[in-house]
Order: sequence, then structure tokens, then C-alpha cells
Amino acid sequence: MEIELKLLLNPSDVSSFKRHPLLKHYAIGKPQSRQLISIYFDTPDLYLQKNHTALRVRKVGARWVQTCKSGGQATAGLHQRPEWESDIGGAAPDLPALQGLLPSGTPVAQLLSAPGLADRLQPIFTTQFQRTIWLLRSLAGDEVELALDQGEILHGDSSLPISEIELELKSGAAASLFELALGLQHTVPLRAANASKAERGYGLHSPQAPAVVKAQPVALSSELTVEQGFQILLGNCLAHMQGNEDGVVHGVDPENLHQMRVGLRRLRAVLGLFKKIIPVPPEISNQLDWLGGTLGPARDWEVLAVATLADAVRRCPNPAQLDNLRQLAFSEAGRHRNVAATAVESRAYTRLLLMLGSWIEGRRWREGLGTEQIAALSSPLKKFAVKKLAGLQRKLLKRGRRIKQHDAARRHRIRIAAKKIRYATEFFEVYLPPKRSHAYVTALGDLQDDLGAANDRSVADRLLQQIADSHPEMAPGLAESCNLARELMDDGRKHNKSEAARLWQRFVALKPPVKVHSS
Repeated sequence: MEIELKLLLNPSDVSSFKRHPLLKHYAIGKPQSRQLISIYFDTPDLYLQKNHTALRVRKVGARWVQTCKSGGQATAGLHQRPEWESDIGGAAPDLPALQGLLPSGTPVAQLLSAPGLADRLQPIFTTQFQRTIWLLRSLAGDEVELALDQGEILHGDSSLPISEIELELKSGAAASLFELALGLQHTVPLRAANASKAERGYGLHSPQAPAVVKAQPVALSSELTVEQGFQILLGNCLAHMQGNEDGVVHGVDPENLHQMRVGLRRLRAVLGLFKKIIPVPPEISNQLDWLGGTLGPARDWEVLAVATLADAVRRCPNPAQLDNLRQLAFSEAGRHRNVAATAVESRAYTRLLLMLGSWIEGRRWREGLGTEQIAALSSPLKKFAVKKLAGLQRKLLKRGRRIKQHDAARRHRIRIAAKKIRYATEFFEVYLPPKRSHAYVTALGDLQDDLGAANDRSVADRLLQQIADSHPEMAPGLAESCNLARELMDDGRKHNKSEAARLWQRFVALKPPVKVHSS
């Protein structure tokens, strides 16, 4: 099992990195450098890539070594995946030699046993780079191989630069990788890298728009403790959030920004669920607030431009009256999208990820906890989950009473409460009756979406005023367009109020998936 932390380094910062005091302080010996050339193989239809497997042949001095990596996961820049390696006689893969290393019957063994696979393999792309290696030993005795890679990925006439650091765990705890990375980042700007060289190479071979990554189901078992469940849930939410980084930075699809924000909200929902047992360090909480404060406005402007005003245009007898307004909204959405992209590429964002990685992998929350909190960490997750869900249900029912009479602010609070219990129900769904929990989540989702649409219109009203205030030179025509858009949105509000009440009654009539005692 390969466990390594990947970080991107600007070529202009290489000299500063090589002079970093940590290298001298923790290095066991002098650094060693060598030139590496790797050829990645796959079939013309990319059979291996589609099955989340990479196969390469690398020249190391006079030796040829083939390596197969399959599956695994990457969170906060930490890559964990199984790999198999063997010496071979030349620059072509030797599948029988690899199959001899694989446990029979495993998915990767079956994958490489596909009829005619060896004959269909061909070079897809190549990497060539200089690797400089330092062997480090931390104060706790953890041994880490630090590699600085500088070179390029090649495919035909196209290329991508390689300038990255890999911290590979040789022995000890994975948390030490994050601690080392945080120490390096004090003086050298580094960014977490979730994409491997192989993934970047495939992107060069077959360019595609960044994928939109949605939340994946959480695998929880009945035997898990509260602490184990907390780690799994945080990892799931981080993967959701980080899976959309590339789309936010390099893509144009509004859904990437939306899903990254949802991933962040899910992560904060997990922290909220466990906060009485596991308090969040202020330095992490503050940075999460900063990230939310960056992604939120960008998402609000995109909703206004792409959805809310588009709906107003459909309702408008003369859509041309809203043209200038929509153009200004799209301009603001693009500006805030750039602000969000800059934040995701920033040193502060990487530091947040590294702090989270260190906190999760090292279970740093144990530092300073009392006896009762330590005991609670070992209690059954299932019991904790049922109790939390019951409490969230009580809070939502209390907030939703007489929903038709509530103003926008109170309906927003209902939406937040619905969102929290929906996330929690999805997290702990494995502990609940399937049919009942499915109907419950569906009803919650419909209610949340409806209240969310009303909130979007309230936000839109505020943003329209910002547009009008920012462009006095376009008055009074712009003011008329804003007022027209508000009138068209008001029609939707009247419909929404009765629809929300109907959806609330449908939700209340459902039998909740956990037993709720009256407070």
C-alpha cells in the first residue's frame, strides 16, 4: 500500500525549497538525484483507465521496472492505493510477471486477465523528470521519503510541466506527512495535488471538461465507534469538496462551484453533529468560514444570472427589457467565480487542507479532551446517530410550526434545519429502515428545494439592488429593469408560500425513520 502526500511547487520556488531548514534538520543523509523515464500503457479504448488502473514501465538506471496501481483514494493531497511492482527485461509490460504478484480472484487480477489484453497494450503517454530524494526521520521516528520531481509529461507534440513534491511514508504514521508539509509551507508556497501524474497524462491524451463530482454514499458498519465514523464521514466530505476543485479553477460549469460548496456544507454539518464530543480548532473553523464566505457569493451570483433571471425572462412579455440586467449579472458572476478560483488555488486553501489532514490522520482532537469525551469517542456510532437524528427532527418540527405565517428570515432557518437533518439522514442511512428513510429524505429534499428557491429570490433581490447601486450611470433604465425582475419574482413568491406549506404537511405526515420523543 503506497501512502504519499503530493504537493505542487512553482519552479521559481525550487531553490527556496532546497534550502529549507526542515530538510537539513530531518534528513538522514545527503540527497540523491536520478533521471526517470516512464511509459504508461493502455489499450486504444483506455480499458485500464476506465477501470481506475494505471500501468507503467519505468527505466531506473540500467533496470526496467513495471508498476501497476489500482483503486485507492486521495484526500487533502494524501494518496493511498495498492501497487504491485516487478523487474522486467525491457520497455514493454510483462503481464504474466504482474499476475504472479496479484492475489487470485481480486478485481485487479481479473482485470489484467482479460483475453488479448497484452496484445492490445500500447504506449499512451510518457513522463520524464529528474527526481531528487531526501530520506527524512521525524522527531517521533516516522520515516519519510521526500522526492522533488521536475520535468514534463509528453504526448505527441503536447506536454505538461512537472514540478511537485511527494512525501511517501516508509514507516510510522501518515499524520507525519502533513506535519512535514505544514512545516515546509511556512516559507514555501505549496498546493495540494489530488491528481497523479497518470491522471494528468490521461488528461493530456484525452482532454475533457472537468468532471462534476457529487457526494458518494458513505460506507458505515454497525461495529464502528463514534471516532471511526467521524473520520470516515470527514474523508467522504473532503473527497466531495476536492473533487470539484479542478472544475472551479479551470471549468465553466456552475455545477462544479455548487457541488464544491455542497461538499463544504456537508463537511461543516459533520463537524456540527460531533461538536460536543470533538470540538473544532479555531484555526480550522476560521478557515472554513473564509472558504464558505468565498464560495457563497460566487454561487449566489451564478444562481441569479443562470437561474433566477432566466426564469424572470421566461415570464416577461418583452424579454429584451432584461438584457442589460442579465449581462451585468453574468459579469458579476464571472468576477466572483474568478475570486473563488483564486481562493481554491491559494496557499491559504492548501494550508486548510493540510491542517484538516493532520487533524484527521493524527486524531489531534484527542489532545485536551476530558475523560468523558475520550470515553464517548469509543461509544457505538449507531447509538450516537439515532440520538442525533431524533434531536434534529425535534428541532425541525419546532421551527416549522405555522410555516405559512413565517417571514423570509424564519423560513430560511427552517431550510437550514431541514438541510442539517437531511445531511445527517444521508450520512447514517445504513442504520435506518430503508423504505422509511428513502421517503423521508425525498420529502426533506423537496421541502428544502422549495424553501431554497424562495431564499434564492430573496438573495436575488439584494443582488439586484447591488447592481443598481453600482451603475448609477445606467439609471433610470436599469432601475426599471430591476423593478420588473422583482415583480416577476414576486409572482413566484406567492406560489411558493402555499407550496412550502403543502410540502411541510407532507413531511410532517411521514413516520420518521427514528423514534422521536416530545421535548
